[in-house]
Amino acid sequence: MEANQLKETIKPFFWVEHENSVSVCLNAGDYKNEIFDTRAEEGFEGNGYDWASLADVFLTEQKPQLVDVVHFDPEAGMFCAYASDAAALEDFIVSFKAACENEALIRDLFSRAELD
Repeated sequence: MEANQLKETIKPFFWVEHENSVSVCLNAGDYKNEIFDTRAEEGFEGNGYDWASLADVFLTEQKPQLVDVVHFDPEAGMFCAYASDAAALEDFIVSFKAACENEALIRDLFSRAELD
């Protein structure tokens, strides 16, 4: 996918190029807070760690071929996924963003997310 098209497709996630890897990040609290609100009583806040838990379920169930390629490095205020394989990370984030826009799918995946 062309760079500008990718940037538009994955918003509000953003793509970052590094010397030997690429990452995709999201400022926690900027997107889909209503998903995390459904399990707030369990301690989910929609922070970077919660996003990583959700992304991990997505990766394991929807893109198992990428489990050993895409890695997560969340912080409280930011979700971050990275890989040395740019095509693999693009595959992950385009698919994950589409899943986030599918209300039924993302809520189903989130039902199996574990609090970090």
